[in-house]
Amino acid sequence: MPLKKFAVIGAGRYGREICARLAAQGAEVFAFDVSDEKIEEVKDVVSLAVSLDSTDKRALRANKIEDMDAVIIAIGENFEATVLTAINLIDLEVKRVIARASGETQRRILEKIGVEEVLSPESEVAGIIAEKLINPSITGFLRLPDGYEIAEIKCPKGIVNRTLEDINLRDKYGLTLVTLKRRYETGENEEGEMNTEEHIIGVPKSETVIYESDTLVVFGTLRDVKRFIEINE
Repeated sequence: MPLKKFAVIGAGRYGREICARLAAQGAEVFAFDVSDEKIEEVKDVVSLAVSLDSTDKRALRANKIEDMDAVIIAIGENFEATVLTAINLIDLEVKRVIARASGETQRRILEKIGVEEVLSPESEVAGIIAEKLINPSITGFLRLPDGYEIAEIKCPKGIVNRTLEDINLRDKYGLTLVTLKRRYETGENEEGEMNTEEHIIGVPKSETVIYESDTLVVFGTLRDVKRFIEINE
């Protein structure tokens, strides 16, 4: 798997924790902050730490921000700076932009300007965010004792249109399928776009077929989850 490159804009406590978690998993991490003091605190954790104003598009371009696999905007209380930074990143065609929102109003603003991944306070656990960045197929997970977890996984290409019996999750991968989340089309909206709803498929049976848009909810170790994704992606 090629080395992934991430930038974290905002090197406060939360941003530093994300940097540390990503670096611990072998990613190449770049930290940016307007504060020289905060950059000094994070420089030993990351590949590169630079003091810059992320609301300045030229400064971001000069640091090749568009080459990153993802950029996480972890700016603290300055929501205006978050919005301006997000606009700059979108203009520079960064592949994946992730930003924090405090409350529904901020979330809606960020989504309106084109940020597709918005972190809400309840999801702001640095370890979980880092894991989802390293493994984009994992859309969510709940850590359990003794190294186990319940993970939500986007359907890997290698199991599309196969039955659970054929995939053999338990014997081949050491995973137990808890349930499936499946998307259904519910008709067009006023703008001509197709509306979809997601529903739980109860307890799947051995003959249940897995579709491309499904999300698998599995129980197992993080190591086995990663192995399953790598083999089938």
